[in-house]
Amino acid sequence: MTSAPGVWAAHSRRPRRRVAVLGAVAALIAAGFVGLHSPQAGATDRVVLNASTFTASNGVVFTATNHLVQDSPAILKAKRDLIVSARNGTNPLAQKIVTAAGRIRHEYLVVWAGDENASDHASADLTQLNPSVDPSFNDPKATEKKLRDNALGPDFLAIIDATAGSPTQGRVVNTVTVSPVSSNEPHHMQYLWHKGDAIYAGGLYSDITYVFNVKALPKVELTGVNLPLDTPCGSIPDAYWTLRDGTAYGTYMGGADVPGPCKYTNGAVRLSNGFGGSPGSIVHLDEAGKTLSEVPASSERHEGVCSNYPPLPKPTCANPHGIQVREDLNRMVTSDFVEPRNIVLDPIREPDPYLLRDTVRIFDITKRDDAQLVSVTAMPDGPRIETSAAWEEPRGTMELGITNQHQHRGVFISAMCGGAIYYTPDITAVDAVWREVWDVTAYSGFHYPGTSRGDGCSGSSWIQVSPDDDFLFNAVIGRGPGSTSLTGADVTKQVFVLDIRKLLKAGNATTCNIRTVTEATHGGAQADCPTLADSFHVVDNTSGGPHWGAMDNFQIGPDGFYHETEHLSRIAFNDYFVARTNVDGNHQLCILDVSRQGKLSLDQNFVDQRTGQPCVQFNRLSWPHGDFGNALPHSEVFAVADEDVR
Repeated sequence: MTSAPGVWAAHSRRPRRRVAVLGAVAALIAAGFVGLHSPQAGATDRVVLNASTFTASNGVVFTATNHLVQDSPAILKAKRDLIVSARNGTNPLAQKIVTAAGRIRHEYLVVWAGDENASDHASADLTQLNPSVDPSFNDPKATEKKLRDNALGPDFLAIIDATAGSPTQGRVVNTVTVSPVSSNEPHHMQYLWHKGDAIYAGGLYSDITYVFNVKALPKVELTGVNLPLDTPCGSIPDAYWTLRDGTAYGTYMGGADVPGPCKYTNGAVRLSNGFGGSPGSIVHLDEAGKTLSEVPASSERHEGVCSNYPPLPKPTCANPHGIQVREDLNRMVTSDFVEPRNIVLDPIREPDPYLLRDTVRIFDITKRDDAQLVSVTAMPDGPRIETSAAWEEPRGTMELGITNQHQHRGVFISAMCGGAIYYTPDITAVDAVWREVWDVTAYSGFHYPGTSRGDGCSGSSWIQVSPDDDFLFNAVIGRGPGSTSLTGADVTKQVFVLDIRKLLKAGNATTCNIRTVTEATHGGAQADCPTLADSFHVVDNTSGGPHWGAMDNFQIGPDGFYHETEHLSRIAFNDYFVARTNVDGNHQLCILDVSRQGKLSLDQNFVDQRTGQPCVQFNRLSWPHGDFGNALPHSEVFAVADEDVR
């Protein structure tokens, strides 16, 4: 790895770029990857460049370039005023974040985002970029905007100041662009960041995992790259979970790089229908992105009602998406979602409800490099009768939230399309018992005024259990006026909180089980069922809605340093899914304050630096790395520089 610092003086000239569409991954690799244009600064900011490189297993050099925004005179004055107010005791919040030496300790949101370009559109939409069929190209300004918004730009980490009380809160203080690969479709990172962790970030389309060192935030260093050929039995990386030793498990949702039998690192062999197909794998990565092990997510037997295209002799549902781990219990849980290539085809394949999985997998990870599949369980159907099997309660078991306290052993599962939330109290049991404990679709459709009563895919996505195990958070894409649902706006776009204390207190004796439509619309009838603490409704008229979130697991202590906390006061959420699935979003990143009672309120101080309005907007012309237009934020974590956290 090497570093090369430099300074780029800001100016307003826009770089020339060409319109490009996403090519096949195989062609991308064979061609030695796609090159990027030189970075340009925004119109007013002075930016310091600092690059780090990493040589991947095929000899290609990858680069991560920091574009560190330097403080303007106005910002410098605001910081000096804050320091003065801390020293004279007039600002209690400032006293917490200002050191004795007069330095502000910052907390950041690290956001993995992709440039929005032509490859994010279906082919039918690309005619809008053709001057011969679009009269608006007669307007030079409209032409410039269309070409800019759809040209190929770099994917990047956005480093955003999330420090309560900071004059730069909500400001993008750095963008870390990656090259030479573009159009990765940046997807997920790990669910939580802890001091000393690297950040693992996956490219959904490129089949690449990037590893970043964030010890010196806001500066970031590239320390690892895992290429498609480094995981021959799996493709389409989705999510990650970091372990105490700094390594991470990742879910690779798609099948082997090439069709046919594939031999895993533990000697197991599975038959695959190829890249983006089935079965997926579980990959153990080190901080240099090296594959320590790749083991099958699938069993060797027939796994139920699961469609595979092309068909496999033994159908498998093994397309792991969500992943969470309890190291103290030597257990890992993954949730299957969908055979991924079939939701991004262009034109998209006619929907098959059984492409959406309903299965959950539990692994024994006593041997960290040889995770053993313990159980595969299909979630039970519920009382709703839908017009499509794709919308039944268990369809699309995308995400999960694991409990944290030593006395608890349970895990929650979120079905994206079906909208049901399931729970088992003991992931170490020989035969885990799963029950439906909440119905996102039914509850939303019944209680919220202004929504119609149709059925369809509710879009229940990120769920996470608070570190103290009191609450369960859930982000819901919903279906609003701009959605592609045939039935219109019938599930509100929201982030909601369930109080799960009674459910967890019941232990293995829990009785909560939704069996009737009335229970589905009002919450379970049993005394230990979760109850709604609060719901924050999101105004978004696009085809998408809130998809992902992150818990702020840090708080400033009396010693002036950040410490991990079990009692959350904030969460963040982003509003974007995957545009090529026809589920986009408004591209905002917001922070919600969380009370001790689980009440949610929008953080009015986390504002966009340009609009002055709450939430950071990723639809913008200029970034620290240049005038590349809109970007697509898919996942985020809260993180702190090593010197500021204990």
